[in-house]
Amino acid sequence: MTRLLLNRLVRLVATLLAVSFLTFLMVNLLPGDPVNSILPPESQTPERIAQVREDLGLDLPLPEQYANWLGGVVQFDFGQSYRTNQPVSDALLARLPVTVELTILAIGIAVIFGVPLGVISAYKQGQRIDTVISSAVQFMLSVPAFVAAVFFIYVFAVQFQVLPATGWTRITNDLWGNLKTAILPSVALSLSQLAIYTRLVRADMITTLQENFVLSARAKGLTNRFILFRHALRPSSLSLITVIGLNIGILLGGTVVIERIFALPGIGGLLIDSIGQRDYIVVQGVVLLIATSYVVINTVVDLVYAMVDPRIRTSGKGN
Repeated sequence: MTRLLLNRLVRLVATLLAVSFLTFLMVNLLPGDPVNSILPPESQTPERIAQVREDLGLDLPLPEQYANWLGGVVQFDFGQSYRTNQPVSDALLARLPVTVELTILAIGIAVIFGVPLGVISAYKQGQRIDTVISSAVQFMLSVPAFVAAVFFIYVFAVQFQVLPATGWTRITNDLWGNLKTAILPSVALSLSQLAIYTRLVRADMITTLQENFVLSARAKGLTNRFILFRHALRPSSLSLITVIGLNIGILLGGTVVIERIFALPGIGGLLIDSIGQRDYIVVQGVVLLIATSYVVINTVVDLVYAMVDPRIRTSGKGN
């Protein structure tokens, strides 16, 4: 296990370096000059533009710019916004809790409902309840998150007026108020994930229920509930763990539309605003944060694999 951990850490560092370089390179290839957004039109003389570029380090060769930026990133210094002069790290720390909470709630809702539904659907394969669950799953997969968001706003905010349509209450200010502002966007994000988890668990559980150890457990007289959730669910969860890990990274960067619809102060809104204002240093910070989260989460998934299935630890010794 120690050797596997060290191997994954080496790969993690190498991947993060590659991700940081590609992030820096792609952002710098975007069209437009941030100096044009910083200086008002009447001040854009050649001398003034050259001075601003020098102050921002934009006149340096690209490799030197990357080295300077990476040196700051290692110390959690992503630079300062071109427009507001606010440290990028402060902007990320202010916005990140909103996006993280939405992601955690969406994944939690999907797991809490998706796993039992998948287990029941597999156990009742071919029966009416299996057909109902499969039809509901198909419907949820066909509804985009933004369509579900608009529907929820119309029903719960406009018609019944039980939940707010927009805005955000921080959890440190009011726990109940925070949940009221988070529940609609979280549910809208969770629907497609819930459907995917249900399908995955159902497919893997159907195969697992045919294994000899499950048949042996039934022969011993163990209850169906015990067999399903203690014997069959664990070996059927590897695909689920993979998809959850992937979806956390995807949701962190994919909440942009939902955050816009519900007017939430998350990193998705920060990213869109920064792109529109050509505040590329903020764009670099947001993209790097999302990409790093994705890489780290997938490394954690690999380690969770090893804990769930000891065979992976054995097979990973030579890697």
